[in-house]
Amino acid sequence: MLRVLTEVLSATPGFRQAWTYPGLVSNSGEVSAKSWLMTDASTSPDAVKRSHWCNVAYWEHRTRVGRLYTVYEQSVSIFYDLPQGNGFCLGQLNLENRSETVRRTRSKIGYGILLSKEPDGVWAYNRSEHPIFVNSPTLDIPNCRTLIVRKVMPGYSIKVFDYEKSCLLQHTADLDYADGPYDPNSVRISFAKGWGPCYSRQFITSCPCWLEILLSNNR
Repeated sequence: MLRVLTEVLSATPGFRQAWTYPGLVSNSGEVSAKSWLMTDASTSPDAVKRSHWCNVAYWEHRTRVGRLYTVYEQSVSIFYDLPQGNGFCLGQLNLENRSETVRRTRSKIGYGILLSKEPDGVWAYNRSEHPIFVNSPTLDIPNCRTLIVRKVMPGYSIKVFDYEKSCLLQHTADLDYADGPYDPNSVRISFAKGWGPCYSRQFITSCPCWLEILLSNNR
């Protein structure tokens, strides 16, 4: 059964909640919410297979765990534990000798995120009970060397990749980042733990559990 979450305007300008969530606090005026159809396109028997629009890699610190998950449908759930859910289940990925920090962070993923390809870009909706932290080329400030990481609270969504901004950025010079090669078509999302100049973890590889969204150039 399809379940639609109705938008409710919050008191903060430029901010919208996906539903009423007790104790929810807005953290950035650039994070907004949309009305989400809480289902995966893959659940429909009439879903039409098309060329993939992204691959998803799951990392624990510097170690990639499991295979690349290829996404064909317009939306996909990425979760640890989602009853009757379809998508990328991180709870099924096994790795020997996980640290206690990774185990604790994995337990916070819960319903995870819903990743959706829209006409204006790619959106991520936080369905978990803990914040997610996002970095992408189109969220960074142009001509700024400082890494920008956005904090997205539970029940909120953010456009993690803007197609129009991406086209403009393609004409700029390649930038060198201290935490690894620069990919103009990738998004990084960390569960529960932030990184960057404002955190003790300077690099994404210091985060216990994170995703790398590798977007296809064929939109």
